[in-house]
Amino acid sequence: MEVSVIKIGNSKGIRLSKTMLEKYNIQDSVEVVLEDDQIVIKPTKEPRRGWDLAFKTMAENGDDSLLMDDVFDDENLEAW
Repeated sequence: MEVSVIKIGNSKGIRLSKTMLEKYNIQDSVEVVLEDDQIVIKPTKEPRRGWDLAFKTMAENGDDSLLMDDVFDDENLEAW
């Protein structure tokens, strides 16, 4: 896809269409990677996005119990 370089103040930039922004979930920032003779524009990664809501939902549904004990029967706590 070819896009025009436009003047933005004293700088230049490119415009991304609404369709592209939505498709790649681009919000307020992007990651720019310089590779060989290319400029790669990637959506900013938010690996824990939505976790707060997921944890809240789990707690409301009672799905937040431990799957295994936090102390084992044969664990020697004196060694610590």
